[in-house]
Amino acid sequence: MAYLFTSESVSEGHPDKVADQISDALIDNFLAFDPQSKVACETLVTTGQVVLAGEVKSNIYLDVQKIARDVINRIGYTKGEYQFDGNSCGVLSAIHEQSEDINRGVDRATKEEQGAGDQGMMFGYATRETDDYMPLALDLSHKILKELAVIRRENNEITYLRPDSKSQVTIEYNDDNKPVRIDSIVLSTQHDDFDENEERMLAKIKNDIIGILIPRVKAQLKPEIQALFNDNINYHINPTGKFVIGGPHGDTGLTGRKIIVDTYGGKGAHGGGAFSGKDPSKVDRSAAYATRHIAKNMVAAGVCDEMLVQVSYAIGVVEPMGIFVDTYGTSKVNLTDGEIAAKISEIFDMRPSAIEDRLKLRQPMYSETAAYGHMGRKNEIVHKTFRTPDNTETSLSVELFTWEKLDYVDKVKEAFGL
Repeated sequence: MAYLFTSESVSEGHPDKVADQISDALIDNFLAFDPQSKVACETLVTTGQVVLAGEVKSNIYLDVQKIARDVINRIGYTKGEYQFDGNSCGVLSAIHEQSEDINRGVDRATKEEQGAGDQGMMFGYATRETDDYMPLALDLSHKILKELAVIRRENNEITYLRPDSKSQVTIEYNDDNKPVRIDSIVLSTQHDDFDENEERMLAKIKNDIIGILIPRVKAQLKPEIQALFNDNINYHINPTGKFVIGGPHGDTGLTGRKIIVDTYGGKGAHGGGAFSGKDPSKVDRSAAYATRHIAKNMVAAGVCDEMLVQVSYAIGVVEPMGIFVDTYGTSKVNLTDGEIAAKISEIFDMRPSAIEDRLKLRQPMYSETAAYGHMGRKNEIVHKTFRTPDNTETSLSVELFTWEKLDYVDKVKEAFGL
């Protein structure tokens, strides 16, 4: 029986994502000067105010206020009328040293003996639905908001956009779990109050989104995905009416509140732990990346068309509690999912230190993850420069999204006889 599936995304200007980006910018700055930094940093943003709290163990001193302001300005909160802008908002830091009770479970005599930074279970997922092995509804939701941000910065075709926005895409699937059409698209975007006639203003916004944004998004897609767009899509553009008050002034933001946007849009599963603001000793983050790496390489190697991988840990314990696999009946090998999981344990070392080394996680690579999803992104090398308050400068080449590499496909094929 045909069914509908929906995923959402939020923009870099969404209050929760502002908080995520500040937390991850702090992570990057600590790691740039002290790669062994241990950081767990939470951010709260509200009207005219930023609060930083958490635990840090590092050899470097940073101007956390400047880092936060730089992030806010880069996102686009640069006007006093937003009631939240990088140059004038207050920034309160309540960051303190990491607990020794936690640290003793992580730091050991040798790096290989490093224990997990917390207990919990983490999930990774991959599907053949898109070229980047991500669920289609989430992939489209992200693309819509990325292009909306490009249009906002161009300030040319549409000149009234503000940073806060959300999208949602609903897709109809057939009995074979194949997407057949886009049923609906929801988009709410913050905007200037540019017309005293609200009905006329909302009509222009809807026309611009459908007539300018959506064609630009479609142009980026493969023909078979373009074919899912149709004249019967049910559009809901700013469905509650005008959206002038937004961002942290309209809704308080907190680190870690968009974990489904960050991962698979509701497909697969999620262990519940957020990513942003955590250094890679926290397996909430590193093991979620590792399981995505596993699932993507397994699907790309032809083991199955869809895969969910779960791993679980105990705080301070080196080896994971276990690995679980679900191939959703799409397996191409003559093995049970349990037998596939056992082979995964032989191919991929899931000790925390091994994950850090394999995915190069002690680089300042996290700011780019903090908006538009941590998974399905482009693996590339970028150059970054960081400065301390005393003007010490370091420039680094940083490899982003290492968990998206298909560097284990040959090993998987050999192990499974493919």
